[in-house]
Amino acid sequence: MAETSPSLLQTDETFRQNDAGAAFVLQSKGEWWHAGFHLTTAIVGPTILTLPYAFRGLGWGLGFLCLTVMGMVTFYAYYLMSKVLDHCEKAGRRHIRFRELAADVLGSGWMFYFVIFIQTAINTGVGIGAILLAGQCIQVTDQLEDVTHLHVLLLVLSLGQIMYDELSPNGSLKLYHFIAMVTVVMIFLSQLPTFHSLRHINLGSLLLSLGYSFLVVGACINAGTSGTAPPKDYSLESSKSARVFSAFSSISILAAIFGNGILPEIQVKTDSLEHFISCKTPAEKCSHIDYLLFLHFNFSTCPSISIQATLAPPATGKMVKGLVMCYTVIFITFYSVAVSGYWVFGNKSNSNIFESLMPDEGPALAPTWVLGLSVVFVLLQLLAIGLVYSQVAYEIMEKKSADTKQGIFAKRNLIPRLVLRTIYMILCGFFAAMLPFFGDISSVVGAVGFIPLDFVLPMLLYNKTYKPPRSSLTYLINISIIVVFTCTGLMGTFSSTRKLVMDAKKFKLFSSEVVN
Repeated sequence: MAETSPSLLQTDETFRQNDAGAAFVLQSKGEWWHAGFHLTTAIVGPTILTLPYAFRGLGWGLGFLCLTVMGMVTFYAYYLMSKVLDHCEKAGRRHIRFRELAADVLGSGWMFYFVIFIQTAINTGVGIGAILLAGQCIQVTDQLEDVTHLHVLLLVLSLGQIMYDELSPNGSLKLYHFIAMVTVVMIFLSQLPTFHSLRHINLGSLLLSLGYSFLVVGACINAGTSGTAPPKDYSLESSKSARVFSAFSSISILAAIFGNGILPEIQVKTDSLEHFISCKTPAEKCSHIDYLLFLHFNFSTCPSISIQATLAPPATGKMVKGLVMCYTVIFITFYSVAVSGYWVFGNKSNSNIFESLMPDEGPALAPTWVLGLSVVFVLLQLLAIGLVYSQVAYEIMEKKSADTKQGIFAKRNLIPRLVLRTIYMILCGFFAAMLPFFGDISSVVGAVGFIPLDFVLPMLLYNKTYKPPRSSLTYLINISIIVVFTCTGLMGTFSSTRKLVMDAKKFKLFSSEVVN
């Protein structure tokens, strides 16, 4: 036993001196509703506009089944992950990073680097996709007809390529120009130093996702009842092999849409030691006293305990509340967009539903103001999504480059942060401009990244941590999910990569067209 018990404040100070990524980027100050905002932004984004495209490869019955199963499995997986984090915390090993949790529970050093690789693939893929779609939104905005009002929107909100092409069909600006504009904005916003500083932005993101979902559903209903939409055809590919490949590509897209590879980084934000210190009354302090006694005991008897345990009290209940908030939004948005979009366009659905609503030939299939406002909402939310998924990369950068002995805005920390985050965003923007594969990027990222991280590892970690009996229902369910989604991930990786290679033949580098 240690001769003296280090105080909680001294322990927290020691932690801050040794881990700038956690102390700065993953700063723990939030409540459960903040976790709900972050989770919703991480999951409910403009990728839901690809849901009719995913149904195109599955059909009505299989589409509904896969969408529902994905929702149930991911909620279950995130709940299990929250339980594992809580169990490790009670054992004196507080984890704030997915990679450290996996390496600790599975006892394998290579798992640490495997998770880093997967998270990097997800973060980079989402960052590229977000910038690409935002640039396309600016381009699409000019495809609408009301020139006077939309020019005002363009000046105020810097709207997208989709509209530009219609207002200025022979204009000199290309997709990569709009991607560059979005990248500049993202460079500016990326200088927000902590995850917690995004809480208000992510509340706005939640409201924006509801807003453009309702607008898109209204636009689809208007198109479907107006008689100007293409004839409805819900048939699948004629070739059996093509149907199989399309189905697995669609499942990979659904996995990417539901995926969230940063749950531990979000969970650690729900409350902090500083919350206890700031409590004014005994009643307020009472809710934290058990956790403080736990910390005091462990730090006194086990000097090697992870200092990360000081970051947050047990957060399982709070994360469940955040998950319920998030999945309420998911239920409202996912089903409404998928059903309305596929009902109207069937097997002619594009990977971006705005392309279906604003065809190359003929007028737009919905009122100008509806499409314009939805694109504005999408564009604004994409900025929030890009910021959320960049946090893991920023945390890694900050851990290596920052010095917690100096302030978060000290010159010693500010300059490296500015340089590294700017370079990261420039690289994301460069690849978005060079490889305009929005639908295919979602599919590949889902198969390679989200499926193992969200559909396999949580069940494996739970079985390893809690060791349920092999004959128990929980164990059998977890193993079944692991087997099914491992096979699905392998097939999805193959089919998604195959489609990416096929689509690569359809465009030139830095093309102004997104391949659907």
